[in-house]
Amino acid sequence: MSIHPAYLTIAFRTIQDVVEWPAEFVIISAYATTGETWSEERNLEADQRLQAELLRRGYSPIRITGYSPDTGHAEPSWAVEMPLEEAQGLGRDFLQDAIFAVRQDELLVSRCSHPRELIPVGRYRERIRKE
Repeated sequence: MSIHPAYLTIAFRTIQDVVEWPAEFVIISAYATTGETWSEERNLEADQRLQAELLRRGYSPIRITGYSPDTGHAEPSWAVEMPLEEAQGLGRDFLQDAIFAVRQDELLVSRCSHPRELIPVGRYRERIRKE
């Protein structure tokens, strides 16, 4: 399975003070998929639709931003407790190449299309910063 190398160096930041992260959750975005450039309006509209869909499904998303420590590229996303398979499908519906999953502090990346193998990235808590 081929994944974009940027996924392996990702870090995250959040403005919310999360005292304790859930044992398992996913991180999903609706911004321009890897390799594409969208207008700011399109990115914002997709992000708002994703948040509304997560809320409609009864989830409580937390704003989190994935970014590249190397380039500074940042992408607002949502951390949410939801089943991985559902998140992969939702990512695909929102034109995403991949999503992240956190399991017991292990950060993993998975493509939204098949095959959906989980690839270890590192420790989540080592990659999260509060703004």
